[in-house]
Amino acid sequence: MSGPDPAALALNTVTVRERWKLAQAAEGCARHGIGAITLWRNEVAEMGAAATARLLGANGLAVAGLARGGPFAWTDARSRRAAIDDTRCAIDEAAELRARCLVLVVGGLAAGSKDLPGARARVREALAEVLGHARACGVPLALEPFHPMYCADRSCISTLGEANDLCDALGEGLGIAVDVYHVWWDPALEAEIRRAGRQRLLALHLSDWLVPTTDLVLDRGMMGDGVIDIPRIRSMMEASGFEGWHEVEIFSARNWWRRDPDEVLAICRERHRSCC
Repeated sequence: MSGPDPAALALNTVTVRERWKLAQAAEGCARHGIGAITLWRNEVAEMGAAATARLLGANGLAVAGLARGGPFAWTDARSRRAAIDDTRCAIDEAAELRARCLVLVVGGLAAGSKDLPGARARVREALAEVLGHARACGVPLALEPFHPMYCADRSCISTLGEANDLCDALGEGLGIAVDVYHVWWDPALEAEIRRAGRQRLLALHLSDWLVPTTDLVLDRGMMGDGVIDIPRIRSMMEASGFEGWHEVEIFSARNWWRRDPDEVLAICRERHRSCC
C-alpha cells in the first residue's frame, strides 16, 4: 500500500474555526503548503463570494468543496420552498467559487415526525428538484452519508449503499462525499466504494474515531489517534479512481479547537503523511 500524495492534503475550515477567521485559515494553508480548502457558507457570506475568491486566489488555494446544501426536513410548503431555494443559492455560490463540489447534508426527521421512509422520500424529491440547476451551473452535488447515530437530526442517509441508490435513480451530477468518520464501520464499504467509481467519488474527509467518544458531534480525533484504518479506505478510494483532495475535517471542542491553529496544521500535514 503506497502512501498518500502530500500535494493532495486539504483543510476544512471547521478544523480551525474557533481560533481563525477565513482569511487567517487561507493564509495558514499557504504557509503550511496545503493546496486546497473547504469553506462553509456562513464564512463566504461574511466576506462575500467575490472577495472570498480573490483571497483564495491570492493564496494559491483551490476549493475542495463548499458546505453545505440542505437540509430537506421541511414541515410545510413554505419551509419546503425555503429549503429548495437555499440549496439553489448554495449551488450558485459553489459555481462562483469554482468548488469541486457542493456537499449536501440532507437532514433527518421533520420536527415531530417518526416517519423515516417519508424523510428519505423527501430527500429524493429535493435532489430531483435541484439537480437540474446544479447541472446547468456545472456543480456536482456530493451526498454525504452520516453515521446512523445522526439519522434523526442530521442525515437520514446513513450508508454509501443508500447514496449509490440515489445516484442510480437520479443520474448525472450527483455523487458522494466519503467521510471516514461516518462510514468506517460499514461492512459493505469496499463494495460500495467500488460501485461508486471515479465519476461519483467527489470527496474524501479525514478524521478519526476515538474510543471512548465523549460527544456525538464535537469529539473527532486527529488521524492516527483512533481506530479507523484510514490508509485502507484511502486505498479503496484510489483503486476505484478517486483523484481528489484528502480533506481534514475535525470537530473537536475539547482538544484541537483549543490549540494554536499553526500547530494543528503542522500536525495535520505530519499525520497525513504517516497515518493516511
